[in-house]
Amino acid sequence: MGAALQVTAFGLALLSTLFLLLATCTDCWMVNADDSLEVSHKCRGLWRECVTNMQDGVRTCDQYDSILAEHPVKIVVTRTLMITADLLAGLALATLLLGLDCITFLREDPCVKLKMCFGAGVTLGAGSILGLTGSLWYAVDVYVERAMLVSHNVFLGVHYDFGWSCWLGMAGSSGCFVASVLLTCCLY
Repeated sequence: MGAALQVTAFGLALLSTLFLLLATCTDCWMVNADDSLEVSHKCRGLWRECVTNMQDGVRTCDQYDSILAEHPVKIVVTRTLMITADLLAGLALATLLLGLDCITFLREDPCVKLKMCFGAGVTLGAGSILGLTGSLWYAVDVYVERAMLVSHNVFLGVHYDFGWSCWLGMAGSSGCFVASVLLTCCLY
């Protein structure tokens, strides 16, 4: 039972860590949600803004100036939280891999392997909280920005909605949290 639970938690942690990494690297955190007939599809991300021409499929991306340049707070905070979550999830994944019962590393000391799994669960939980905070921070800021424009009767021709990268970050963080619960609470 314990080995099956470890392998399940490892599979979920691996998939969720990949989701977190993809969410951090991709550029569709915010998409245009205009219902009119658009000739282009706009995506804004943490690192660049891309426009795809819907007629011929040509995609053009503009990189943000510099990592050290002044950016909106939502981008800086989300970048920081997501990168930290990626690092913690990667560290937890490596620790969990070494702590699995089916791996021959430290096979003669099962108590240490169990502590490694527990430590990986705690680290994975911390990473999941940071990733979920970053994703939700960005999503709430997009919603507040849109609500402010609507409340002031400002129409800019295009309004943005949550993109698939934001949803991917939330899904990855939630999966890491479930894997953390499996490793810290259910393993014993």
